[in-house]
Amino acid sequence: KEQGEILLLRLAQDLEEIGKVEQLPRLEGKRMIMFISPKLIKKK
Repeated sequence: KEQGEILLLRLAQDLEEIGKVEQLPRLEGKRMIMFISPKLIKKK
């Protein structure tokens, strides 16, 4: 359980430039779920 949460948080940190975490990791039964949405990219 803790290893999965650490892995998801590390993934969120790696994707910080292109996305943002909508919902932190949480356990639903045997599944751990986290929502990440893309950041809007401004066109030049």
